[in-house]
Amino acid sequence: MRSLGGADRRYSDPAPRRDPAPSRLAFRIERLWLTPMFRVALRVGVPFVLAASVAGGYLADDERRASLQQSLADLRRSVEERPEFMVRLMAIDGASEPVAKAIRGMLPVTLPASSFHIDLGALRAAIAQIDAVAGAELHIRKGGVLQVTVTEREPVILWRQAAGLEMLDAGGHRVATLLDRTARPDLPVIAGEGADALVGEAMAILAAAGPVGDRIRGLVRMGERRWDIVLDRDQRILLPETDPVTAVQRVIALDQAEDLLGRDVVVVDMRDDRRPTIRLAAGEGEKLTIMNTEVTGQ
Repeated sequence: MRSLGGADRRYSDPAPRRDPAPSRLAFRIERLWLTPMFRVALRVGVPFVLAASVAGGYLADDERRASLQQSLADLRRSVEERPEFMVRLMAIDGASEPVAKAIRGMLPVTLPASSFHIDLGALRAAIAQIDAVAGAELHIRKGGVLQVTVTEREPVILWRQAAGLEMLDAGGHRVATLLDRTARPDLPVIAGEGADALVGEAMAILAAAGPVGDRIRGLVRMGERRWDIVLDRDQRILLPETDPVTAVQRVIALDQAEDLLGRDVVVVDMRDDRRPTIRLAAGEGEKLTIMNTEVTGQ
């Protein structure tokens, strides 16, 4: 007969086996690791935070921060002042001496200087503000030369006003102030309020009056509406508001045929193209009817 104690050992419960399923905490950590954002935060964010903490601790000291700033400034200066980046000369082409002198005075730095310290766009805009300059091109040539190519405005006429004589280009833009009329005897003169805005029309009138050009003293804008041609011998040709060139051509044709302007005429009034009139000098009233008939064609 078997011992009861042996039976108990044979039929007793075996030791519990280990459950292969992960724990709840391990499961949550594994699911969290599978999240892309978490992986990025762990791989990038944590090193970044650590690096930022170390850098912040290092830069918290004023002396260290000043030393670092000085090192960066020295590094930048060593790059900017390399020979290939230095500008040593300034060459100006297409500009007169006064304009070239003004441009040199606009350079924001003293040469030699680094090209990093020269703002070509700002310098070009400043040069364009000079009245005599129509356009400018800037670039840095090989060899450290700042090349400035200037296109100057060409004066074609003088505008007389209370402040003096102004030289204007074909577009009516101011070129420069003329102190002495005899310095540019080749340029015609216009006067009157608003005359500068109609330089093109004034030049057309002067061209039509070419046969008597040597007698023309200038054009005067009257009431900002029309022109008067002022001749020597105190003669005037009063032009209409519209189509003044045709009126000038009629006067020139009559002068070439009848020597109109060679007579004692004070005013040739062409303001009314249907009835041109002539004003004669004092004591010449006898000729008024004859000359008026010639002009009107009656």
